[in-house]
Amino acid sequence: MLEDLVFIGFHSQVVALNRDTGDVVWQWRSRSGKGFVTLLLDGDRLVVSVMGYTYCLDAVTGKELWFNQLKGTGWGVASLASIRGSSAGILLQAAAEEQEQASHTATTT
Repeated sequence: MLEDLVFIGFHSQVVALNRDTGDVVWQWRSRSGKGFVTLLLDGDRLVVSVMGYTYCLDAVTGKELWFNQLKGTGWGVASLASIRGSSAGILLQAAAEEQEQASHTATTT
């Protein structure tokens, strides 16, 4: 499960570890780009940037879902952002779930 994983990025690769045991769950290596790895957990997706090359991995399995060279944008360490990849995203999701539950409760009582 996603909640059981911790992601480590270094030397053009990503390793998913079990957060309780430290055991390796899966490993992935960039086919393009070498060096520093920037990671963003975006819901169930792990967005990975390696010196200008961007990948999307399934966070649970490590399977590569897509690749984008972002031609013409340069290379280097990327800044990644997403509403789902932040504490704000978690708060928004929790608020939406709470509102849905309240709406369901109001219609059944």
